[in-house]
Amino acid sequence: MAIRQKSKVTIKTTGETSGHARTDVAVRDLTVIIDEPVERGGTNLGAAPTEYAYVALMGCTTSIGNKCAKALGVDIGKLSYEMEVDFDRRGVLLMEEVDVPFPAIRLLVTVHGPASAEEIEQVAAETAKYCAISKLFEAAGTKLEVHWRKA
Repeated sequence: MAIRQKSKVTIKTTGETSGHARTDVAVRDLTVIIDEPVERGGTNLGAAPTEYAYVALMGCTTSIGNKCAKALGVDIGKLSYEMEVDFDRRGVLLMEEVDVPFPAIRLLVTVHGPASAEEIEQVAAETAKYCAISKLFEAAGTKLEVHWRKA
């Protein structure tokens, strides 16, 4: 008998700072280090909070993309990414409040598996429906452009 996963959950986590820019966060049985580069007062032991935000889009695209491909019976193989992020830094520089800190993100997903162009288009459409991170950016007002192509 398969275990049925809950569709809605409350996630609890903890974090602790060790310096002006570094936060160690407990996620499952892992510790994620969020930090800033040395030139911004950090220790450069982890990505910055804003960097984690946009690179999470790649991770979500991988995870959800592969789930969607499997459900469709499509072999997408390995994925590779190219991303451009427009970042309005006035907020993090304390110049003024910014409603949409990432006005646009352009993500190119390259599929290295045997899937046809039509199959890739199907996987891309399904992934766009279910990727929580892309939904988060779109709801925040980011113009999100995600394009999939065959290698």
